[in-house]
Amino acid sequence: MNRYPRDFRGHGPDAPDAQWPGGAKIAISMVLNYEEGGENNLLHGDAQSEAFLSDIAGAAPWPGMRHWNMESIYDYGARAGFWRLHRLFTTHNIPVTVYGVTTALARNPEQVAAMKAAGWEIASHGLKWVDHRDLSEAEEAAQIADSFRLHEELTGEPPQGWYTGRCSMNTVRLTAETRKLAWISDTYDDDLPYWLEVGDHDQLVIPYTLEANDMRFATAPGYVTGEQFFQYLKDSFDTLYAEGGEGRAKMFSIGLHNRLIGRPGKIAGLKRFLDYAQAHTGVWFPRRIDIARHWTKTHPHTRFERPSQMTRARFTERFGGVFEHSPWIAERAWDLELGPAHDCATGVHSALARIFRTASHDARLGVLTAHPDLAGKLAAAKRLTPDSTAEQASAALDSLTDAERETFQQLNADYMAKHGFPFIIAVRDHSKNGILAAFAARIANDTATEFSTACAQVERIAELRLKDTLP
Repeated sequence: MNRYPRDFRGHGPDAPDAQWPGGAKIAISMVLNYEEGGENNLLHGDAQSEAFLSDIAGAAPWPGMRHWNMESIYDYGARAGFWRLHRLFTTHNIPVTVYGVTTALARNPEQVAAMKAAGWEIASHGLKWVDHRDLSEAEEAAQIADSFRLHEELTGEPPQGWYTGRCSMNTVRLTAETRKLAWISDTYDDDLPYWLEVGDHDQLVIPYTLEANDMRFATAPGYVTGEQFFQYLKDSFDTLYAEGGEGRAKMFSIGLHNRLIGRPGKIAGLKRFLDYAQAHTGVWFPRRIDIARHWTKTHPHTRFERPSQMTRARFTERFGGVFEHSPWIAERAWDLELGPAHDCATGVHSALARIFRTASHDARLGVLTAHPDLAGKLAAAKRLTPDSTAEQASAALDSLTDAERETFQQLNADYMAKHGFPFIIAVRDHSKNGILAAFAARIANDTATEFSTACAQVERIAELRLKDTLP
């Protein structure tokens, strides 16, 4: 494998300011997972009982059997927890995105009616609340299609958002390939939305959370009291709110479940947090579809030619001249394990520099000798590469006086005679006078020191060239 699929770069070191409506410093997305009636159960055609996310410590599936206690806990979420949460959010006038398991929605018509009446977004949480990891790609695609069909029957319109949760390695791609969704959320990898390129389709991803999530009441280590949940939410809010005040507005997702946070002792912590957040200015409580619409309008996706997806020929054509007249560096770099992290100037530079650094002394010397003299004969004859021409012009080396040109030519000759390769410096980092001062100082160094210095300068020149054309 020489192409690594995981994306460790994301928005990179300069993540965009979300620019939320009204100049909000933070967007808080309240998500209510509705799973009651869609979980593993013999009644639902499954082979075992549910064992995930309940207050039963150490729960395990019961193969071939119904689990009365587990069922009654899920029932509590629908019968009592949901209505307690519905009252909380409607009295606070906070809109919610519901992750609705489609078969669960079908078994809970009054709750669906209440969601619609409140103006909540009902997104899809998959056809059933079961693990997808063992499903074949065809089976999962069929379930996704069934979920779309049933969701529209139940709510009157297809879902615009999707979160499976117990997903497979195929889930994100399969949901994106439907081309029917304004957003998908089966990732936990960022504090901001981002665009995912799936074939020729640009899919918006709104990352979700498993830590600012009441599921931690049912997992270890986790929350025991509502106060612990409140404190974690408050600390998260305070950090993100401060970043928003510095022009780096982010998104804060909070995940909830009827049967967990809907209990009286737990919901008190959530209520305390909502009161705290609403006491601040510059706080936006959107549904996820509202986030998607804003992001699509404010931060539309722009595709660019990605180095990690180039053929060897194209990679060499594009980057073969970054190290002066040394295309072999790009040819060899293409064989490295490249991925999304290399689709930027720093990433490509890292790959090229690895090849240069591990090359033989003679090969690196060849790169040094491929560089032109500063303000030398090639420059005078206008035979420099376009990059070298622009670089020397940036320090006004193309407009020297006769005396300055004579000084440069004498220094070039003396340096070459002593060290055996041209004087190399990243001229864009210096003024004309600074270059002359460095020239005069470095010429006295021993050749080993100058070889190391020149190699470092070659890498710096390459870095600046790449930054001209890549993110």
